[in-house]
Amino acid sequence: MQRILNYILGNRNTILYLFLLLISLALTFNARSYHQSKAFNSSKWVTGTTYEVSNSISSYFNLGEVNKNLVEENKRLRKQLFNIQQLPENKLDTNNLSFELKTAKVVKNSFSSPRNYITINKGKKQGLAQDMGVITHIGILGIVENVSTNFATVQSVLNTNSRINAKIKNTNYFGSLEWDGRNYKEVQLIDIPRSVPLVVGDTIVTGGMSSIFPENIPIGVIKKYSLNQSQSLFTITVGLFNDMANLNTAYIISKKDRQEQLDLENQTINANQ
Repeated sequence: MQRILNYILGNRNTILYLFLLLISLALTFNARSYHQSKAFNSSKWVTGTTYEVSNSISSYFNLGEVNKNLVEENKRLRKQLFNIQQLPENKLDTNNLSFELKTAKVVKNSFSSPRNYITINKGKKQGLAQDMGVITHIGILGIVENVSTNFATVQSVLNTNSRINAKIKNTNYFGSLEWDGRNYKEVQLIDIPRSVPLVVGDTIVTGGMSSIFPENIPIGVIKKYSLNQSQSLFTITVGLFNDMANLNTAYIISKKDRQEQLDLENQTINANQ
């Protein structure tokens, strides 16, 4: 108690000043509407800022759930889109869809070796199988190669063994998408005839000539091209939409009648041998 009294006596001038200052401010605010308005607005700003910070913190901790919901919504919309593209006049029968989608997380990814692979956290238990297409919300990733109970490895588009049917958007000019093993931001589209008019910046999409990917899934844009004079074919350098060094969520595409298509094609090939 003695220490408190000594502190008050030692700082009596400062304490008296602060006390008189508070009284004068109170009298000023009560007497002047302008000052009342300023004080009110200041309190609103402090309160609003406090709520904003609190809401931002709360939103940050809810990002995981928000992202999960967005992924599921994106999956549903893409599933409808892929199926609508296969039907005349956009008549979608939700009971008889050709394509199904599943979501997965990328748990491992390589992009600097000649034969790169991606590991995802879904497998046989979740309905995955070999040769299913894998994409993100902005472009293709690759094709499922091996499947375990709860995981799968995906042959990346950045794999020198990868071959994917692709075309120039809004045309019927098809080619094969490959990778030369150099730049992880680029792949090559080959076997495009020299008669095809090419424009740097044009979009490259999946061609839909395989049983794996639906047509018109984005791949990238034309960055440059060169002509093989002996074969009269273009080699096109395609800048990928996906950042292959930064992957998170993946969508796995399965085609319901794929096996029927493959069986028929094999039957036709064997009959003509």
